Amino acid sequence: MTPSLIRGRPRRATSHIRARVTYTLIGALVGVVWLVLPGATVPETRAAAVGASASTDETSTADLVLPLVAGGAALVLAVYGYVRRTRRARTRTTPAAAAAMAPDTSPLAELDELDERARQLLVEADDAVRTRREELGFLRARIGPGAAEPQAQALRDAEAELAAAFRIRQQYEDGVPEDETSRRHTLTGIVGRCQEARRRLEGFDRGGLGEALEFAETRFRDLTARTGATETTLTRLAERYGPTATGPVTGYVEQAKDRLLIATTHLNQVRQSTDLDDEESAVRHLRAAETSTARADALLTAVDRLASELPAAETLLPAALTGAEAELTGVSERADADRVLAGVREEVTARPYDPLDALRRVVGATAPLGAGRDGVLSAAALLVARNAVATADTHIMVRRESVGSTARTRLAEARRLLLTDPWSAAVRADQSMQSR
Repeated sequence: MTPSLIRGRPRRATSHIRARVTYTLIGALVGVVWLVLPGATVPETRAAAVGASASTDETSTADLVLPLVAGGAALVLAVYGYVRRTRRARTRTTPAAAAAMAPDTSPLAELDELDERARQLLVEADDAVRTRREELGFLRARIGPGAAEPQAQALRDAEAELAAAFRIRQQYEDGVPEDETSRRHTLTGIVGRCQEARRRLEGFDRGGLGEALEFAETRFRDLTARTGATETTLTRLAERYGPTATGPVTGYVEQAKDRLLIATTHLNQVRQSTDLDDEESAVRHLRAAETSTARADALLTAVDRLASELPAAETLLPAALTGAEAELTGVSERADADRVLAGVREEVTARPYDPLDALRRVVGATAPLGAGRDGVLSAAALLVARNAVATADTHIMVRRESVGSTARTRLAEARRLLLTDPWSAAVRADQSMQSR
């Protein structure tokens, strides 16, 4: 505690005491005046009639009443002073009181609030686009691509706005721009892009309820029949390449079955709501059934996609190893890369092994050294990047309720880099899986 604070307390207490004494004296004075004035204005005729004995009684009564009245007045004034001081303390604008009572309106707090709003709108806009994409898939299959072109154009416009918002967000998270004012403008731009994306999707016509229900039931039956074949495919992949290679899709078939079970429940409720002429409830359950069916489709497709990517990586790996060794010729500080390539060659001879992971490590060992940007290594990087992006996209699609803006931003950036910088795209996609 500083000396100034210590010295300040007695003075403050003294001032309070002086105030109380002052209030007491004022109260006494008021009491005296209150008693004296009525006596001074009493008519002389009344004084003559009462006589000397009455004057003596009044004097003794005044002696008793005066202290009581003075004390009461002092008490009233003291209470008034206390209430006034309390109110003044509550509304005081000292730094400590202002910091405790006033809301945080600092520029940094405003920036944080705007940042949180931008994150929330990114998630909402991405969910809206994904939902409309699912609906467009149903609509195209039902009425044909040509008839569904207006909806497809609306979706493309919304996707463009959302892609721009994600790109701005990625730059923002990378520290661009740096000054606070520009960052606030950047977040405002993200909010505007997300709102425009949602606006583009307004009035998305899904067609008649009856036809949509029939198609949803047909697709449900097709996927139910497909689960058996996909389950067999997954078993075969695990036997050939080992559990590590199939790790990213382990459990996907079971999850697809669960989604289809949810879908059939909603489809039954659509029928029941239709019979009751409750169109609003019917549409809601149909949408839920389509969502569950679309997610089941994505899970099964991920297994089938891996079934084609693993053999492709296995075929490409020997050439990638040879190309990597050629690229590293004459490169200094290649010891780490040599160790990676030697480890991959050892895995290939051991079997079973994960060819996609092996290919990923080969590309990763050469890319930091400036090698592998052309030829077979470029093809290897593209295959690895596509796998990473597709895996992350399936993960977010199926578990979108628990995935935040950071993972979605990483995935959007990976998708953008896919054709220009495949290895960076793969890195971003992997980050999206880690930053759910």
